[in-house]
Amino acid sequence: MDHILSVCTGIGGLDLGLHAGLRAVGRSPRTVCMVEREAFTVAVLGKAMQEGRLDACPVWCGDLADLPTADLPRVDWYTGGYPCQPFSSAGKRRGADDRRHLWPVIAGQLKALRPRGVFFENVAGHLTLGLRDVLADLEELGFRCAFGLYSASEIGAPHRRERVFILGLADADGERGRGGDQQRQDAEDARQSSRHSWPSRPGNPQRCDEPSRTVEPRLGRNADGVSDRVDRLRALGNAVVPQQAELAFIRLWNLLQETA
Repeated sequence: MDHILSVCTGIGGLDLGLHAGLRAVGRSPRTVCMVEREAFTVAVLGKAMQEGRLDACPVWCGDLADLPTADLPRVDWYTGGYPCQPFSSAGKRRGADDRRHLWPVIAGQLKALRPRGVFFENVAGHLTLGLRDVLADLEELGFRCAFGLYSASEIGAPHRRERVFILGLADADGERGRGGDQQRQDAEDARQSSRHSWPSRPGNPQRCDEPSRTVEPRLGRNADGVSDRVDRLRALGNAVVPQQAELAFIRLWNLLQETA
């Protein structure tokens, strides 16, 4: 069983992708703790746990820097979409000078926890600001790393949502000497067989298997009064498409096996 610590969890999209990727390469993932400070997203996580879509586990609702790592069970994987504001082209791109820059906190926790693997996500602007430092820190901590830019449209979604994904494996991990070629093929086969059927793009005809779309009248209805609308939009804007994360994990995993 691979124990996972999820930080900056959001509504759990990256977790779902990591779980699917680990299962595709023959692992048995289990999330043992999540870290998320937004009340609305914590409620979403709790509902998903109740419905069995996410592993039932404690959620630390405070600051990541205050997480009592010494009290955690064994952590094999550390994952998270750490704050993108320091690197996003939509912001001031202050990098390490941004007060929301959490990478030094994460690096310190990795040094203390010594997980077997790490899986991170961030915005495309991270490629030109901050990523080099992240990779250098991971390599200093003993991880073999690979990264790539992946979009949601690669798995058939009707939007791009480009994101940088980073996978790091500790030197003792990986599949060297354990049928790596066959496992890589098995992982790709598993990904192909689990492809999600997305709705047709705006302006295109609907498929016969899609539910019919409805257009609300101009008078205010759900679009103006749906519960928690602002929180929902914020959570979705920060979310990770699980199938996109799964694709990134499997491709980066295979790349690290080829270069081992």
